[in-house]
Order: sequence, then structure tokens, then C-alpha cells
Amino acid sequence: MEEAYVRLLCPDCSKDWESTPSDLPGHETVYDCPNCHASRRLAEFTRTDHDLRTLKGLQ
Repeated sequence: MEEAYVRLLCPDCSKDWESTPSDLPGHETVYDCPNCHASRRLAEFTRTDHDLRTLKGLQ
């Protein structure tokens, strides 16, 4: 089975990265950017609506 990835983008510093949904907290959880440490709900870091739906669907 192929594992899904969620694409993330920090709204503050524009760092982009990918992660598997199983490695991330829930979409409503406050999450810190690994680059600039900005704190926001994880849902705000998802790059697209598709990434957010993937995150919600696989957690």
C-alpha cells in the first residue's frame, strides 16, 4: 500500500515540507513551524484543501 503525504507550508516564513498524516497531530492542534517556530492550528499549515482533506481523512 502506498502511504499518503500531506504538503505543509508555513504562512509566516514560507518553509514547505511534507509529512505523513500519522506523524502529525490532529488538524485542530496548535503546531509549531520547525523553521521559524510560528504557532498556528495545523490546518493552517496545509498547502491546499486536498492536503487538509487527506490529513483529516487519514487521522
